[in-house]
This record gives sequence, structure tokens and C-alpha cells, in this order.
Amino acid sequence: MSKLTKNRKSVIEKIDNSKLYTIDEACALLKDITTTKFDASIDLAIRLGVDPKKANEMVRGVVSLPHGTGKDMKVLALVTPDKEDEAKKAGADYVGLNEYLDKIKKGWTDVDVIVTMPSVMGKLGPLGRVLGPRGLMPNPKTGTVTMDIGKAVSDVKSGKIDFKVDKAGIIHASIGKVSFTPDKIAGNANELIQTIVKLKPNTSKGTYMKSIFISSTMSPSLAIDPKI
Repeated sequence: MSKLTKNRKSVIEKIDNSKLYTIDEACALLKDITTTKFDASIDLAIRLGVDPKKANEMVRGVVSLPHGTGKDMKVLALVTPDKEDEAKKAGADYVGLNEYLDKIKKGWTDVDVIVTMPSVMGKLGPLGRVLGPRGLMPNPKTGTVTMDIGKAVSDVKSGKIDFKVDKAGIIHASIGKVSFTPDKIAGNANELIQTIVKLKPNTSKGTYMKSIFISSTMSPSLAIDPKI
């Protein structure tokens, strides 16, 4: 067993593993136990009492984090020429169509989000094997397939994220950076959690919000009381 460093030992001593923290307590403590020299990302892991194998218990959605993600999201707008100016003015990093479809076919996926128009979706179908596993396939349910390209781009740039429960019944989402103040971290966490609560399937029985853990890059996780 590797020996604990002095720094790591100090971090562990600050955590009460028998306690369920409030969101405010966890967000304040998280900043105190994060020792990375870079601006670490902050993530939530929320375990739900649903069966993702059942279509009527699949939980997915979008949320606009009030304080943004702290990350400069790279957005690709796959649009026809008449929509290019709209996408560029909204802040899209890459704008075009056929040239980017060709790049994606060759394996290029150096973006965080792709927004497009309904008329273009037919061309994206064959690229599902490339985009799907990376979570980049546009979807009307997340607002990334729309005729309002400008709004879609600006929403992503300002902190709109999409989430989806995985096969284990867990939603993983990045909600900010450790450089954020505790109240901003808590504000983003609350917004995501309340959005997920509102999406509870009618068929879900028993405890819906089973557990919530918050952590930063390379930090221990903190358990948050799911009865919030």
C-alpha cells in the first residue's frame, strides 16, 4: 500500500465519511480539500432509483447552469449557408457543413457540442458511430437540433448542459470549476438537482434520489444528503 502524503492526509482528516453534508457545506469543504495547481472541474454523481433499461424510466434533459460551467465550450454549427452568419454572431467556434462532415468521417471530433438544423440530420445519421459514443450527436430534446441556431449556440456558450442517466442509473455532470465561489457552485448544483427531481418518471417507485456525491478533479468525494 502506498504511503499517504502529508497533503493527502490533511485532506482526509477534514472529511467526515459518516456525515451527509448539505449542498452549502459540501461546496465550501470541496474548495478546502482541492489541492490541484490547476482550476479543477467540479462534478456531481447522482444515483437514481430508476431502471434505465425501461424506456419510460429513462431520465435525460437539459439545464442552464446559472453561473455557467467555467469551461469555454467549443461549438460546431453544422448549418446551410443561409444560417452561417447567425451561428458566427452567436459565438460558434466552427461553422459550415460538408467540409466538417468530411472531417468527422475521418475521425475529427475536437468539439464539445454540435448544433444543427432538422434538414441536416439526415446527413448525420451515417456518422452515428463516430458521434454517438462521444455524446456529440445532436438531439431535438436537448435543443441542439433547431432552426433557432443563434439561440442554441448562445445557450451552450452561457452554461447550458445536457445530461442522461447511464446504464447503472447514475447521472454524471460537470457543474463548474473550483475557482468558483462556494455559493456559485451550490447554485449550479441546486439547479441541476431540482431539474432532475422535476423529471422523475411516473413509473419510478420507491426512493428516486438515492445518493448524491460531489467531487473535484482528483479530490475525494463528499456525500450530500439526497433529502434536500
